[in-house]
Amino acid sequence: MAWRTRFAPAPTGYLHLGHVVNAIHVWGMASAFGGEVLLRIEDHDRTRCRADFEAALLDDLDWLGFVPDIGSTDSFRATREGTVQETRNRARHQQRQSDNDARYTAALAMLTERNFTYVCTCTRSDIARLARRATGEEPRYPGTCFEARHADSKSLARRVRMAEGVETFDDGRHGHMQQSPAEQCGDMLVRDRHGQWTYQFAVVVDDMAQDIDVVIRGEDLLESTGRQLRLAALFGRERPMAWWHHRLLVHPDGSKLSKANRDTSIRERRASGVHAATLLGEAAFLSGLLPAARDLTIDELPTLFQAHVSPISGW
Repeated sequence: MAWRTRFAPAPTGYLHLGHVVNAIHVWGMASAFGGEVLLRIEDHDRTRCRADFEAALLDDLDWLGFVPDIGSTDSFRATREGTVQETRNRARHQQRQSDNDARYTAALAMLTERNFTYVCTCTRSDIARLARRATGEEPRYPGTCFEARHADSKSLARRVRMAEGVETFDDGRHGHMQQSPAEQCGDMLVRDRHGQWTYQFAVVVDDMAQDIDVVIRGEDLLESTGRQLRLAALFGRERPMAWWHHRLLVHPDGSKLSKANRDTSIRERRASGVHAATLLGEAAFLSGLLPAARDLTIDELPTLFQAHVSPISGW
């Protein structure tokens, strides 16, 4: 039986070269080691996601030649009408997060019934003022509202209690890892004050519902792994997961590529007349998968990994 991974862009801007690097790793590893790829649209952030960005990323995937095994680009187009907010008369798509509010509501209810959640009224400025944070570290929520025991009516925001303890996992690129969610981030926000589901919560629920075995993503999300494992354990997940966090494409100053900054937009590169094979080769070279830039076809992707990557245990 094939293992399953996912390619999960957020339609908050146009796809850029960094997304191509991730797609190369996702489809390349799946092809090389017997996996299948599920396409998921992560549009949980209703304030930033737009239907035109989703349409553009689907067109870019088609142009590049990345074909999902589950969740065709045409199936997303068939269920997309209007903006992300206009869902009343739209058919649902199981892999579009904005179409799965009931899934997340049920998951939150499960945690609440087990007394793992509490209401949070803290703003970002409150957390910045109160949180312990060393230079370069993310803010750690200090648990302010846990003791307050606010009534449900005080806010839509909910946090999940992160108990002390270490989560361990093996990453295919970084090796054996240990992370303490309670020390890293504190109690996890799973729904914000506007009623929007958070990334950390939605991806854990989706990965379980969609039978994801292997997560292949950029190393900027490596620090999220422990807390996602902890949350999955609270849901009772027993099926093991494998992880691979690949290197990122960065600017000379070390900052990562960003859709917000329109960095190396695939849309703009296509308009300039570049060929898909040329762009694939450029992305593979810049990410260290090729010794020099050259045209690269989709069919060649497995060879980038078969010779240089050892399959993750369980593949």
